[in-house]
Amino acid sequence: MNPAFQALVVIIIGVGGCVGYFYLSNLFLDKVLFPAKGAMAGRNINRANAIRPWLFLFPALALLTLYLAYPVFATLWLSFTGRDGAFVGLENYTRMIAEPKFAESLTNNMLWLIVVPAASTAFGLLAAQLTDRISWGNLAKSLIFMPMAISFVGASVIFKLIYDVRDVSVAQIGLLNALWLQFEGGIGSFLLLRLLPGLFVASLLAAFAYAGWLVLRPLLQGRAEPLTLRAGRVIGAAVAAFLVYEMALWLLGVVTNDLPYGQPQTWLQKPYWNSFFLMAVLIWIQTGFAMVILSAALRGVPEDTIEAAIIDGANPFQIFFKIKVPQIMGTIVVVWTTITITVLKVFDIVLAMTNGQWETQVLANYMYDKMFRALDWGMGSAAAMTIMALVTPILVWNVWNARKEMR
Repeated sequence: MNPAFQALVVIIIGVGGCVGYFYLSNLFLDKVLFPAKGAMAGRNINRANAIRPWLFLFPALALLTLYLAYPVFATLWLSFTGRDGAFVGLENYTRMIAEPKFAESLTNNMLWLIVVPAASTAFGLLAAQLTDRISWGNLAKSLIFMPMAISFVGASVIFKLIYDVRDVSVAQIGLLNALWLQFEGGIGSFLLLRLLPGLFVASLLAAFAYAGWLVLRPLLQGRAEPLTLRAGRVIGAAVAAFLVYEMALWLLGVVTNDLPYGQPQTWLQKPYWNSFFLMAVLIWIQTGFAMVILSAALRGVPEDTIEAAIIDGANPFQIFFKIKVPQIMGTIVVVWTTITITVLKVFDIVLAMTNGQWETQVLANYMYDKMFRALDWGMGSAAAMTIMALVTPILVWNVWNARKEMR
């Protein structure tokens, strides 16, 4: 059968099946089960109206149970079984925790969780603010959003070409190496590879330190706050402290490292730094998503508050950080958590670019390796449940926060 004709038949059957289900189920409900006639007409109408929403929800609930709930419980059971199918309790989890590759995967995932949502949200917020202030802002938004239309694998292929390395005797097709070979260690190299990166990293260090202080200050002042908010402040301050430590190491490296001028670099084979080269792909994709959502939120900020700030003498930076950002903080958090969930499930980028080699392994790739390459379904399922355990609290918090805002 021709694939196009087959797709058309599937669409017709699918749509026709849905229409037929809803029509026939309503007919059965109103004409057979609870007919609106006789002495019980009013009561039957109320009963039918009470059942009708569940009738419409039934197909979705059935499919969710079949394709989501059942696999979760099946995976949970598999995580407690061995290769022979026998129950082994927590053995798979203990073996997984003892493996160095799992520790590497968990560490890399934590690094991705800190960098990618923060960078994507920050760049998206910056793009949303700047594109609204220029005449060709809609074109700029289209260009920034365009990577969202590319699959993760397609984006990985593009960036793999950017990071490509060839022998020094031939022309480089990798953009990054072609630029790298332009530096020879002179004043231009000092300005672009020492001074400017050093200033940038120092500014990030100061920004993270200030952010940590702002988060922690209410606790140090003894302000009465809910326990959950206090716990959030402690976690936020700990993350800020970690970022300050990382930035300090980066700054030291920028100042003291002996840079290998004139030699093409295998960017994806440099442990620790190669993870950031992989993160750049996801940041490039997710920045457009963050920009679109945050641009809509910025447009919803009441003009009255901005005009009042201008009358009071506020400059553009004060208006942005003290007027606009606090009013869209709920949207920023939603964007942040949505990207966080995407990061926890990242798989395609690492598989296509490094296959988890050179210390770039993440949890989803670790799960794939155990389940489909080593055929160790128990440990693979344990890794899957670990990912789910990390994603679920964020999902629950997101839903709770959305309902809170609706109320």
